Amino acid sequence: MNARFRRLAVLLLAALPCASFAADKTVHLAFDHAVQAGLASGKLDGSVKFYLAGNTPPGQVQVVDDLVTTHKKTNAFGKSDQKTCDWAMLSALITLQSAAKEAGANAVTDIVGVHEGQEYRDPNNYECRVGFLMSDVDLKAKLAKVK
Repeated sequence: MNARFRRLAVLLLAALPCASFAADKTVHLAFDHAVQAGLASGKLDGSVKFYLAGNTPPGQVQVVDDLVTTHKKTNAFGKSDQKTCDWAMLSALITLQSAAKEAGANAVTDIVGVHEGQEYRDPNNYECRVGFLMSDVDLKAKLAKVK
């Protein structure tokens, strides 16, 4: 029995790397959904506004930092793409909100997804990569003061 258990454990462990990549995919989800969830939960306080590339803030824009990046991952095992991707996006937005406040900015503009050097630009959606075990969001953006 003990030897059988060990063989089974070895087979399962050997199959795990294959299983972790079996569901790898890229999804595009509504940016506003993640932002609104962050505001509703209080994790985003509303003092910093977020603008995907293709959306321009109203008023005069003064860029404070023209290159900020963030890379956030979360556990995806047994969870929906929407749930895990919104969680990873919210984590990224919290990081960007903190960076903006530290820089004296009130907006994060020109937000784009970045993966392996390729940018994803969409005025309504963000990009998330979903695997069997993890979901991740990679962003680059600008911090700005909007008057």
